[in-house]
Amino acid sequence: MLTLHGLTIKSFHEGLLAKKFSAFEITKEFFDYIEDRDKEIGAYLSLDKDGALADASRVDVALAAGEELSALAGVPLAIKDNMLVQGLPATAASKILKNYRAAYDATVVKKTKDAQAVILGKTNMDEFAMGSSTENSAFKITKNPHDLTRVPGGSSGGSAAAVAGHMAVAALGSDTGGSVREPASFCGVVGLKPTYGAVSRYGLIAMASSLDQIGPITKTVEDATLFFKEIAGIDKYDSTSVETKYSDALLNPSLEKVKELTIGLPEEYFSEGITPEVVGAVEEAIISLKSLGIKFKTIKLPHTKYALSCYYIIMPAEVSSNLARFDGIRYGEKRSATSGKLQDIYLKTRGRGFGEEARRRIILGTYVLSSGYYDAYYAKAQKVRRLISQDFDEAFKEVDVILGPVAPTTAFKIGEKTNDPLQMYLSDIFTIPVNLAGLPAISIPVRQATSDKRQETNSSMSHSILSSSLPIGFQLIGKHFREEDILGIGQFYEKL
Repeated sequence: MLTLHGLTIKSFHEGLLAKKFSAFEITKEFFDYIEDRDKEIGAYLSLDKDGALADASRVDVALAAGEELSALAGVPLAIKDNMLVQGLPATAASKILKNYRAAYDATVVKKTKDAQAVILGKTNMDEFAMGSSTENSAFKITKNPHDLTRVPGGSSGGSAAAVAGHMAVAALGSDTGGSVREPASFCGVVGLKPTYGAVSRYGLIAMASSLDQIGPITKTVEDATLFFKEIAGIDKYDSTSVETKYSDALLNPSLEKVKELTIGLPEEYFSEGITPEVVGAVEEAIISLKSLGIKFKTIKLPHTKYALSCYYIIMPAEVSSNLARFDGIRYGEKRSATSGKLQDIYLKTRGRGFGEEARRRIILGTYVLSSGYYDAYYAKAQKVRRLISQDFDEAFKEVDVILGPVAPTTAFKIGEKTNDPLQMYLSDIFTIPVNLAGLPAISIPVRQATSDKRQETNSSMSHSILSSSLPIGFQLIGKHFREEDILGIGQFYEKL
C-alpha cells in the first residue's frame, strides 16, 4: 500500500517524475482510503472516481511520452462544493441546490485542469459558506481529523479536513471572513487567502462578492505557493480580477530579503478572549521567527473592535442580494407547493430550501438594505470599513507584514456554539478585518499535530504547547499583492 500521509504537492511531483509511482496508482489509493476514512470524518459530499482515474491515466501517458508536466500534474485535489466543476454536483451544501450539476468550470478549476491536476471530488461546507464550523451544511457534519468530537472549522471545513485527514494532497476553499484560514488553523494545515482580485471568482457561488476570495489549503507553505502560482491572474470573466506579476521570489524566496522585513504585532490582536494556549502558541511562533533575524514592532489597529459588527452588516446585505437568484423552482428539493400564487410558492420553497443560518443572514441583510435603515446601517458600515482599511495602510508604513492569531481558541466541540450565533461569529474576529481590507493572509500551523496526537514538535516549543493535542495556527497578513512576503516568511519558518 502506498503511503498517502506524507504526500505533498512537491513530493508527489518529484516521485511522479522519478517514476516511484504512477498518477493512476496514487489516485486509486486515495479513493480506497477515502472509502474507509471518510465514513467517520465526512469531508466529501461527492466523488468523481471515474473522471479522476481517467485524468490520472492521461498524466501517466503524458509522462511516458516525455511531455513537460506542471507542478500540479496528477496531484489529487479536493474542491469546495461552492466552486463549479463541469458535470459534477455544486450544491454549496444547500438543499435549494440539491440536484444542480455545473454546466461549466470555474476559472480556478479550469486552471487546475489545464495544469493536469486530478479532481477527486467536492467537499462539505457550511451552507453557502455561512459558518465557522461546517455544522451548517444541509447534508452532514464534518469532523476534525485530530479529534472526531470537534469541528474542523468553517466554512471550508470539508476541504481542510480532507487535506488534514490525508484524503487529498491539497484543496481549494473560499474565504469571505476567514473561511480558509480558520479551518486550516483548526486542522493543522496551511490556508492562504490571496489579495482580493489576485484569483478569479468566476464560477464561485457568491456569498458576499466584495469579500469572497478563493485560496488553497495545503500541507506546507511551499505547496500553497505552488498552488497559488497556478491559479492567480486576471480573468476576463471576473471584472474584479487583476493582472498580477509575481517575481521569482514567490517560488524561490531569499532569506536575506526575508530578514529585511519587519513584522508588526497589533495590540488589539492580543487582547482578552484568547485562550492561554493560543497566546502561547503564537508567542512560540514569534520566538522562532526572531531566530531567523526578522525584526518585530508593536503597532495599533484601532478600528479592529468595529470589524465584526461592520462585517455582519455588509456581508448579510450582499448575501440577501446574491441569494435572491435561488428560487428553488428550477432545481432543489421538491417544491413545497404546486398551485396557488407564485409568490407563495417562492416563499414556501425558499423557506424550506434554505437552512436556518442562511435564512437568518438573508433577513438581516434585507433589513439593513431596506428604506429608512440603509443609511443608518449599511452606509455607515461601509464608512467604518474604510477606516479599518486605513488602519492597515498606516500600519504598513511602519511594517511589512502583520502577525497575530487566526482564531481565539482551538477547535471547539461539535454542538458547543450552534445555539449561540454570536459566539460562533466571534470565532472570526481576527480574520474578518483582512477581508474587509482585501489583504492577503495565511494561516500556518505552529506545529503539525496528527490524528494520533503524537507527532514530534519543534524542540524549542514550550511545555504548554507540547501538552496540547489540537492544532493551533498563527496568521501572517501582507500588503496588497505582496503574497511573496508572507509566503517567504512562512517557507523559512517551516524549515526551522
